Amino acid sequence: MPVDFGTYEPGNPRVDLSEGTNARQLLEVLLEHPTVGYTPAELAEATGIPRGSIGPTLQRLETADLVRHKEPYWGAAEDDRLAAATAAFLGVKTAAATHSDDWYAQNDGWADELPDLSDEEQ
Repeated sequence: MPVDFGTYEPGNPRVDLSEGTNARQLLEVLLEHPTVGYTPAELAEATGIPRGSIGPTLQRLETADLVRHKEPYWGAAEDDRLAAATAAFLGVKTAAATHSDDWYAQNDGWADELPDLSDEEQ
């Protein structure tokens, strides 16, 4: 991923947890059972992430203090930030599951059907 060279600091522990990233997928699995440790092979199988990407991603998550490691197992770190992340992930999943089949989800252009109020006199 390209970075702004002027602001980039090597060793920055910030991890991209956007939906679909390897880090997000791994963290979601680990947060489902925060007291359980998984091997990299088990995480690769659970996520579909290539085995060669698991280790480097887990190391970035560990540098950011989001996961913990007891050879050969990895688990979610015990941190309040992870509780907040878990709530956010679950909230988005719940909202998507609840509203994925409503009229708005089935009609991408629904906002186009709203009247344009910008031309009306006030």
